[in-house]
Amino acid sequence: MLNLLPALGLVGLLFSLPTPVAPTLAEQAPLSAAQVRAPDWTLRATLYHQGGGGAGPRDSLGCPPVALRTAATDRSVAPRRSVIFIPETVGLEMPNGERHDGLWYVSDTGAAIRGHRIDLFTGMGRRSMDPIMHLNVRNVRVVRMGTFEGCPPRD
Repeated sequence: MLNLLPALGLVGLLFSLPTPVAPTLAEQAPLSAAQVRAPDWTLRATLYHQGGGGAGPRDSLGCPPVALRTAATDRSVAPRRSVIFIPETVGLEMPNGERHDGLWYVSDTGAAIRGHRIDLFTGMGRRSMDPIMHLNVRNVRVVRMGTFEGCPPRD
């Protein structure tokens, strides 16, 4: 089985990104490391939260946004209802104390989200951005894993 942790660690070192907390991606993510392929897109990440004018109570699908799961993109780049994998987010601490598996759900759009950008929803209040602030205004690799129906799952 392909072990991507050394490669991700080297990329993290080169770009000052933290390495994933899990010993291997296969242990942390719901996919085997062999399934991780070249990214479909490289997108500039920004963060948004509720309580600061950045997010309302519903995303563009009419669903409540989910902290560290909801993503907003330009529909012409990554279509709504896409399930995406962002390797740079594997191992982040989730609001429930568990570790992030790297999966996000594109269920939002925004007037400022144009072109190769992705806006990641962090939760309620500015402090919710702290665990992921190191990715703000950085490029992240995005792999499209499939689609979802209804609203994104709540962890």
